Amino acid sequence: MQITITENGPYKVEGAEGIELVGPDGAAVPVTRDTIYLCRCGGSTTKPFCDGTHSQIGFEGAMAAVERAD
Repeated sequence: MQITITENGPYKVEGAEGIELVGPDGAAVPVTRDTIYLCRCGGSTTKPFCDGTHSQIGFEGAMAAVERAD
């Protein structure tokens, strides 16, 4: 499995099929694809999965925000 932090976007999880993904309530979240994208901006309507909201709300990942502050 490989997890990649995309620039100003979601976590890309490759090799995910068959992993156990657990929601905040402790319930299992089905993973049926080998590559999934997990929300990092907090705005997705399909949490924990990304729905592209990050691009609509101008989400900046931690590194982008730090670089801009410098």
